[in-house]
Amino acid sequence: MSNQKLTHPKILSRSQLSDTLETLRKTNKRIVFTNGCFDIIHPGHVDLLERAKKYGDVLILGLNSDDSVRRQNKGPDRPLNSFEVRAFVLAHLESISFVTEFTEDTPLKLIEIIQPDILIKGGDWSPDKIVGKELVEKKGGQVLSLELIKGYSTTALIEKIRCGVSPSLKQ
Repeated sequence: MSNQKLTHPKILSRSQLSDTLETLRKTNKRIVFTNGCFDIIHPGHVDLLERAKKYGDVLILGLNSDDSVRRQNKGPDRPLNSFEVRAFVLAHLESISFVTEFTEDTPLKLIEIIQPDILIKGGDWSPDKIVGKELVEKKGGQVLSLELIKGYSTTALIEKIRCGVSPSLKQ
């Protein structure tokens, strides 16, 4: 493991994000928000983020902190990649405008700060279960659950690796 600090100008603290949003709102930019762990980036993630970006001008990704991931019951060794690593990789995706961390179990506090025009989750979330739905709809925004590419899952990929099965292009 490298001791080099991984940084990127698209990785913002909450206060930096608030300042940036103030500027974006003055220019009437349409703000899209999504969130998740994004532990091992796979085609399903990239596709979802690419499609989410098309709904607005700015895509903000709320990324679970390491402690928040651990509380999601994804396994005792998760996340495999630290927040710093996950944020660095995601910040390099063209579809993502900004990445910011949330430490809570849900992104509700972050959604309250961001006040997105569009809130998006993957199709494994039914719209009525999406955290922040009421808040976004109350101010006239949309909440969408986008269909996922079938066959791609971080959990399934980790299981293949653990079993010594060579991960193929098609999971």
